[in-house]
Amino acid sequence: MSTRKGWRDRLAGYPNLPNVKAIPPAMRARHGEGTIATPSPAEVEEAMRGVPEGRLATVLGIGEDIAARHQATIGCTVTTAIFAYMVAHATEEAMTTGAGRTPGTPYWRTLKIGGELNPKYPGGIEAQMSRLEAEGHTVVQRGKRYFVEDFARKLVGTR
Repeated sequence: MSTRKGWRDRLAGYPNLPNVKAIPPAMRARHGEGTIATPSPAEVEEAMRGVPEGRLATVLGIGEDIAARHQATIGCTVTTAIFAYMVAHATEEAMTTGAGRTPGTPYWRTLKIGGELNPKYPGGIEAQMSRLEAEGHTVVQRGKRYFVEDFARKLVGTR
């Protein structure tokens, strides 16, 4: 029997989040003075779960929404991206073991900054592209990277 933690257990391992702290000195040159909100995995999953079919979200947008919810200056996009990755893998793990909640978190609708597909999601670019195209999105290749065409018009909270 494996002693390795499942993805859902890993997501539960952050009892001190969310939190809001002063922006660290190393980040102040770029972001200025203020506060940074570090989300909890549950907040990131809730945001991802709320993206309806035909719409999209970005890690940056989720981070900004979480910052606004906590009245912080900025959101931590690095932590948001890490938790988005973990949510994606937890969703796939639940679906493959039969323990998944239906319909699960539509993680493939959450893109990297700039509308880029995430090669670290389960199944890589091909799986995310397939799911997005099945929902009517057009994916284009730019160099070695893939993006949803005209993604900004499809973001949650935009028209």
